[in-house]
Amino acid sequence: MGISTKNKALKVFASLAVATSISVSAALPSALAVTQPEADTPLQKDHLQKLSVKGIQKLPNGVKLDLGTNDAYIRVFAKDLVKVSVVKKGEKDPTSRGIAKTNWKTPKFSLKNKGTDLILSTEELNVSIKTKPFGVKFMDKQGNVINEDYMGNGSTSGYEDGKPYVFKKTQEGENFYGFGEQAGLDLNKRGKSLGMWNTDAYSYTKDTKYVYTTIPFFMGLKDKKAYGIFFDNTHRSYYEMASESDDYYYFYANGGSLTYYFAYGPQISDVLDRYTQLTGKMEVPAEWTLGLHQSKWGYTPEEIVNVAKTYRDKKIPLDTMHFDIDYMNEHRVFTWDENYKKALKDLKAMPGFKAIAINDPGVKVDENYDVYKEGTAKDYWAKNADGTPFVGPVWAGDSVFPDFSKKEVRDWWSKKHSVLLNEGIDGMWNDMNEPAVFVDNDTQHHTMPLDAYFGTEDHKIPHTEYHNQYGHDENEATYNAFKVNKPGTRPFVLTRDMYAGSQRWAALWTGDNASTWEHLQMSLPMNMNIGLSGVAFVGNDIGGFAQRPTPEMYARWIEVGAFLPFSRIHYDSDAKAAVKQGQEPWAFGPEIEKISKKYIEMRYQLLPYLYNEFKEAADTGKPVQQPLVYQFQNDEKTYNISDQYMFGDSMMLAPVVKEGQTQRDIYLPRGTKWINYWTGQEYNGGQTISQNVALGDLPIFVKKNSMIPTRDVQQYTDEKPLTNLILDTYLDQKASYTFYEDDGKTYQYKQGKFNQTNLSVLRQGKNVVFTQQKMAKGYESKLKQYTLKLHTVNKPVKVQAGNQKYTAVQTLAENQKKSRSYFYDNKNDILYVNIPVDEQSSVRIK
Repeated sequence: MGISTKNKALKVFASLAVATSISVSAALPSALAVTQPEADTPLQKDHLQKLSVKGIQKLPNGVKLDLGTNDAYIRVFAKDLVKVSVVKKGEKDPTSRGIAKTNWKTPKFSLKNKGTDLILSTEELNVSIKTKPFGVKFMDKQGNVINEDYMGNGSTSGYEDGKPYVFKKTQEGENFYGFGEQAGLDLNKRGKSLGMWNTDAYSYTKDTKYVYTTIPFFMGLKDKKAYGIFFDNTHRSYYEMASESDDYYYFYANGGSLTYYFAYGPQISDVLDRYTQLTGKMEVPAEWTLGLHQSKWGYTPEEIVNVAKTYRDKKIPLDTMHFDIDYMNEHRVFTWDENYKKALKDLKAMPGFKAIAINDPGVKVDENYDVYKEGTAKDYWAKNADGTPFVGPVWAGDSVFPDFSKKEVRDWWSKKHSVLLNEGIDGMWNDMNEPAVFVDNDTQHHTMPLDAYFGTEDHKIPHTEYHNQYGHDENEATYNAFKVNKPGTRPFVLTRDMYAGSQRWAALWTGDNASTWEHLQMSLPMNMNIGLSGVAFVGNDIGGFAQRPTPEMYARWIEVGAFLPFSRIHYDSDAKAAVKQGQEPWAFGPEIEKISKKYIEMRYQLLPYLYNEFKEAADTGKPVQQPLVYQFQNDEKTYNISDQYMFGDSMMLAPVVKEGQTQRDIYLPRGTKWINYWTGQEYNGGQTISQNVALGDLPIFVKKNSMIPTRDVQQYTDEKPLTNLILDTYLDQKASYTFYEDDGKTYQYKQGKFNQTNLSVLRQGKNVVFTQQKMAKGYESKLKQYTLKLHTVNKPVKVQAGNQKYTAVQTLAENQKKSRSYFYDNKNDILYVNIPVDEQSSVRIK
């Protein structure tokens, strides 16, 4: 089916709603067409609260301070994690739903008086509490100041007309990262004025202040040591990161409590591990979700099937087709248009295809619609200030919105997904969950009115407090839909709206980007800072959602997109595009199709590596798409690099993100040697080089002493069992890798059904020795063989494991058919050695 007249009218209406936001966006001169909230609420520095300590009470996990009108709690959760709260007299220090871990085992700590100050000490931190005026200073055990409150305004922290605030001292050279999803072209946010209020900012620009997701967590890097601050406040919040003075930064919110968590590294990785322990680790995703996804708003049922078939016919790998809002019956959630239901069956009849369906929170007001009738009867909707259900227009027209703050509503929403999951949908895609509403005027800015509320009559949660948590709770309900309807299967939820901790429920895409070079450039620091905010599973609409890319732009974008944690091509309806241009890999002609196929195939080759990176992300909070500073914290030249990134531990990419660019400079961080992935040329770190970059060229460099597990190309992730693991190895002295494997689908790995093998290649004099050590063997793997692919080595005299000699063969094709064999590529100085996984002895290459 094509787009109906009614659909077109809705799309026009939505466009007009966006356009009316101009009047409230005057502070953003280059982002006038982008919906933004009402004007910022500034902090009045001449009305700051003067607080001092009047009494002290030691607690089992810290100290309580009497501040007169307020109480302060400083609690020790771990040797490197402290919670600081200032609340009204008699109130408890709060814990938001963003927090996952509350049962901390308090470490040893001491509390001592030192003059007028208190010193709270752990094994790693000294927390100095100034009593007049009240202020906090964090120091390491050597007495070095990590972070301290700023005293220059006569008040370090407190409330200004109900707004909680904290001032922090800073120094030149201290840099700031994280802050969740932020627009802009710079990785380092020092000097920036940032805000957080989840906003449907269609076609946002680099100057748009408020976008889709709120994660009020950031990291400071000072004297090459990292710390993290999580301002656990769900209200609209602001971050002036040395934007007004080089002496201080501060953060505050429009309401709520003053509560923040301080985590000390000193490594960035330590901070992220601790932060994601506090707010929750992501789960290991299902392997199919790491393949390529294809989507468009406005695909007809026939197009969904034909696009999928064309991928297979052209042998371009693809795992998943997305069903946008067109599949619903007149945009009613949890319904089907029968033509799209048939398209789903036709899609699933083809080998290897998964399907993801979009879902919106808005429920159409319709007395003949069972979801609306049931939710109304049970009083499940968000309320206006007068207690009536809030009704606002979205795609389905006038709609009500589930109150996800209530557990019974979340449970109900989970069960409703049976309509989709039982038909064969494999993953869910939560959209419009800021929550977005198509009204923009003086009192309502593309969302519910600020005086709307959630919760119960005796415990009302104002919209101002709950807004940034709305999508978080919807994501939990959607995640639990899989537990209810597909038990044992790993859920996949994609969302454009998050709060801190949402990584435990969902992956994130960065909303309605646009087909501009600015957006391509912006996607890199945006994703990297999201990764530094605990969300490893992140991506952007490849090619841009709004507008349409040129062939050059699309080629450059797919080069990046193939190396994103979440990789999806998605684009806007033709009804909103001046150019009716498809964004499938073949839509721009043979040259761009060839480039696209090359890089998509590389992604599928790298799936073992990528899956292992996600396992580490689940274990430690480590980003998959990392800024260089994450790994090279001691190299100050990495601190401001926004257009290069590490894809996992070993691969560095330097994409082309500017129109017409045929040459670019690349910084190679110091502390390691670097190998050009394409040419094998070796470089010392700590230098900037220049490279030619033709249209199909993506500069990739590999750290020396890396081992990268790969496999042969598949057309979808489980097309063929993994029987041969290729170990792409760049050896100096020692390269090692811990390879993890499970079924990629279920939770059986949590019951020990996984394999973990330590693989090592060591240079011993003129010999190279390969060893393996099986650390865990609980999964029945189909893996039979490793192919050790050694770069830049001499032709061996012999290869042997114990008394077993390996056979030299003359071609790579012959080598691929034999076990315990090797082939030497004279032209490229690459050695291929086939090693059985059950080889008992070390393999010696002489």
